[in-house]
Amino acid sequence: MQVWPGQAYPLGATYDGAGTNFAVFSEAAERVELCLLHDDGSETAVELRESDAFVRHAYLPGVMPGQRYGFRAHGPYAPERGQRCNSAKLLLDPYARAVSGAVDWCEAVYGYHFDDPDARNDLDSAPHMMTSVVVNPYFDWGDDRPPRTDYHRTVIYEAHVKGLTMLHPELPEDVRGSYAALAHPAIVNHLKDLGVTAIELMPVHQFVNDHRLVDLGLANYWGYNTIGFFAPHNAYASWGDRGQQVLEFKSAVRALHEAGIEVILDVVYNHTAEGNHLGPTLSFRGLDNASYYRLADDPRFYMDTTGTGNSLLMRSPHVLQLIMDSLRYWVTEMRVDGFRFDLAATLARQFHEVDRLSSFFDLVQQDPVVSQVKLIAEPWDVGEGGYQVGNFPPLWTEWNGKFRDTCRDLWRGEPATLADFGSRLTGSSDLYQDDGRRPLASVNFVTCHDGFTLHDLVSYNEKHNEANGEDNRDGESHNRSWNCGTEGETEDPAVLALRERQMRNLIATLLLSQGVPMISHGDEFARTQRGNNNAYCQDSELSWVHWPGPDGTAAERARRMLAFTRAMVWLRRDHPVFRRRRFFHGRPEQGTFNELSDIAWFTPEGEEMRDADWQAAYAKSLAVFLNGGAISEPGPRGERVVDDSFLLLFNAHHGPLDFVIPPDHGRLWQVVVDTALPDGVTDDGRKLAAGDRLTLTDRSLAVLQRPL
Repeated sequence: MQVWPGQAYPLGATYDGAGTNFAVFSEAAERVELCLLHDDGSETAVELRESDAFVRHAYLPGVMPGQRYGFRAHGPYAPERGQRCNSAKLLLDPYARAVSGAVDWCEAVYGYHFDDPDARNDLDSAPHMMTSVVVNPYFDWGDDRPPRTDYHRTVIYEAHVKGLTMLHPELPEDVRGSYAALAHPAIVNHLKDLGVTAIELMPVHQFVNDHRLVDLGLANYWGYNTIGFFAPHNAYASWGDRGQQVLEFKSAVRALHEAGIEVILDVVYNHTAEGNHLGPTLSFRGLDNASYYRLADDPRFYMDTTGTGNSLLMRSPHVLQLIMDSLRYWVTEMRVDGFRFDLAATLARQFHEVDRLSSFFDLVQQDPVVSQVKLIAEPWDVGEGGYQVGNFPPLWTEWNGKFRDTCRDLWRGEPATLADFGSRLTGSSDLYQDDGRRPLASVNFVTCHDGFTLHDLVSYNEKHNEANGEDNRDGESHNRSWNCGTEGETEDPAVLALRERQMRNLIATLLLSQGVPMISHGDEFARTQRGNNNAYCQDSELSWVHWPGPDGTAAERARRMLAFTRAMVWLRRDHPVFRRRRFFHGRPEQGTFNELSDIAWFTPEGEEMRDADWQAAYAKSLAVFLNGGAISEPGPRGERVVDDSFLLLFNAHHGPLDFVIPPDHGRLWQVVVDTALPDGVTDDGRKLAAGDRLTLTDRSLAVLQRPL
């Protein structure tokens, strides 16, 4: 075999049409071998003799796409000094563009013996390891163009590749649960019809099913256990894992783009699947443990701000390079449109405290590629001081956990929530305005993958996670949920009607609030996980989306919920007053030729809210006037933006309430939404004049429209 010196950059395996360049970083190793793996179980080892700045490299002519490979790092194994090299362990390439196979859990993939954790384990892990794969980078993108949907027009749909598609009746069985399923017209048309503009995919970076979960007969279904930051997860490919998963993922992106739908990835750059000091040796640990991981004062152990056993070392230039190279790769080569960063507060821990000016944010800010896509932070981790909602730099948007909590509290009847609710409804200026951000920095959600589904939020007071095998100890215990009087499934028509109304209330509140709304997959037709609020390990029908069937009462309820959600999405899309790009001023806007304030707040009696009204513990109801003639921000060509005006009436009280239509804010109004109705929307022509009374059913909301 010919071995040429090759290049130190780019890292990973780079095929150029005639051969492949291999490059891998390790400062800890004394020497590194590239192992080419053959289908008969044998391997060919090539020592990477060339080294530039601790990057070992070689070029091998004739090595083609589909070739499986790994590395072996020869060097010190001294955990007490933070060193864990062991040449008996076949290691994944941190820059592998594809991964083949899965880990066969046994003692050989660990660096120690189970009966003696201090003793080095020299069992060969190769027969039990997943392997890196050389891929062909060439793909016909045709006339693909990124949709580049503005944030104020964005509606996000959080989805799981397998969970969304596994039970869809119109999908061929051989593509269900795959990237190809995402590109199927049945899925694409559903998203288009619903009106969403972006699909946010739960982790599709190559991840590992934990040893513990496999032993329990479970799986890491959610995928927050990454081992390959460049490789699309191979189990979601329908036709092969020797690089086919890359082509299939690209095809899905191309199909979604053609429909005008952006693709956002939920990414996990805060930790890896290698876990704590008792975890397996799969890649980073064996190559250069101290360069990749944040070690404790005793370097045998790891600092853990993620709850997973380890945290990546965010002040290491090699970790920062890995993350930035990965982000750029997914934008430029895989053509995704943005990222949602799991436990993003960990990325800001350059030393110990969360630092919004850390090196990671500096790199993102100046990067000409990454800075131009959607960047969404989950603004917390499990470390000290980890709850950082509202504290990320101006380039970032954030999952607004305070929006979720406040909306849930209001509609379940928690007292003294009006003041906070007013802020959440109008874009959370208390969180984002002081650092130059705007309402669109707030990604609003009521439910997501983590926690109850929308149906379960109004059907369960307590979590029911027994299927997870942890005696119901796992998962959040304080869910801000209310079962509407009966725990779990019921046939009581009064309870079912109230639950449907509560779901409509939450969906309408989400989609009529300022900010960027996010819907969790299946909530549009009220899917259930039977009270499980931590289904991370449930790769089964418990977690998969059950699409509405053709017949039956449950199917009819699901179709009503879907129609209502669609109507709310399109109401938002049709009216810019619900998706303003600047915060409300609370006063008449100069230059808009409108003497009324851009927003006004009223009690149910039609009187303007006073400070005492906001703070009253018993108050659970209010009205909001949104002035479509006082929108201050111009359109894309500098034109004035005008819209109809709306009056939103919220009755979260346990009994019916009369609302007086405020005087001087419009003479004639039409009711267009009433969540007390079975379908939630109305075109019955009901008209109301200033001073008229409208009775709202307990726990319901109404939307009144006044044409421009």
